[in-house]
Amino acid sequence: MNLELSEEQEAVRRLAEDFVAREVTPHAAVWDRAEEVDRAIVKKLGAVGFLGLTIPEEYGGSGGDHLAYCLVTEELGRGDSSVRGIVSVSLGLVAKTVAAWGSEEQKREWLPRLASGEALGCFGLTEPGTGSDAGNLATRAVRDGDDYLISGTKMFITNGTWAEVVLLFARTNDTPGHKGVSAFLVPTDSPGLTRRAIHGKLGLRGQATAELVLEDVRVPAAAMLGPEGKGFTVAMSALAKGRMSVAAGCVGIAQAALDAAVRYAGEREQFGKPIASYQLVQELISDIAVDVDAARLLTWRVADLIDRSQDFATAASKAKLYASEAAVRAANNALQVFGGYGYIDEYPVGKLLRDARVMTLYEGTSQIQKLIIGRALTGVSAF
Repeated sequence: MNLELSEEQEAVRRLAEDFVAREVTPHAAVWDRAEEVDRAIVKKLGAVGFLGLTIPEEYGGSGGDHLAYCLVTEELGRGDSSVRGIVSVSLGLVAKTVAAWGSEEQKREWLPRLASGEALGCFGLTEPGTGSDAGNLATRAVRDGDDYLISGTKMFITNGTWAEVVLLFARTNDTPGHKGVSAFLVPTDSPGLTRRAIHGKLGLRGQATAELVLEDVRVPAAAMLGPEGKGFTVAMSALAKGRMSVAAGCVGIAQAALDAAVRYAGEREQFGKPIASYQLVQELISDIAVDVDAARLLTWRVADLIDRSQDFATAASKAKLYASEAAVRAANNALQVFGGYGYIDEYPVGKLLRDARVMTLYEGTSQIQKLIIGRALTGVSAF
């Protein structure tokens, strides 16, 4: 793997850096306090091509490879993880999955809208009673002539109150476990589908997170994504790539923590000199720097494997596990550099720590990633 970015990749990185500096960073604290990102950011993300990365141009996408996608996701994570989540879910979990599993009609219907920002997608897997145990979801899809009637509840759905389509997973037969699950593309304006915003989150406060309730929501059989009974496979394939996106966002959080700590340590004086001159402060900063580099390299390896059509699932779990835990460490160390000032939201590191903490939970907890890695190494399933 050549670790030097190509001219095209470097151009994408600079574009993302400039976009974040102009459209995201100046507003991040305000959005965090208001618990709402300005929705105008969606069209801006679409206009600059970030919502169509890796999607073929014939379907309205902007093309590019997965390393370019990681570079953009890292920069968005550095600016505001709530904005990063918009792209990671609508593009990373929904649009990429439609591109991989969709019929030609489904691709033509949804991909141009998702890539442009005209529509957003959300990923309807988690339920109130099934988080890590996604194969035992309770949402049901019952065949009714040429349609399905879907009933159930989905929880902690990113983009949930904003999305125009939900990639929804429901049980289509009584086969126990994941074999009875199918995937559907369900418009969120469908009769019987209601959404409730979730507020009071520790982090990602600006992100539109929702509970979705479906009561006999009628969708045509043509809305099924992939074969019947293969929904769990669809979900896991989406999450494997999604873990790369989360890892890249975590690198962004850790990089933001490093930047803030270095800057503050050079400005803050104690005992007559900058605190950057003290060895224990340098230790905190060096620990952050090592975590940033290690997490970035693990994430780039996943992108390289995907772009070379190699197996990447275990590498994605490793990257997601390390980068999410590293982001928490980095933000916590940065807060220690700031001292008491890090504890108030006038400075960025408190928000970084709050945003980082959820990264160890969603799209597979750290414990689930360890089980996946352990199973790959030993050949013995822990489930």
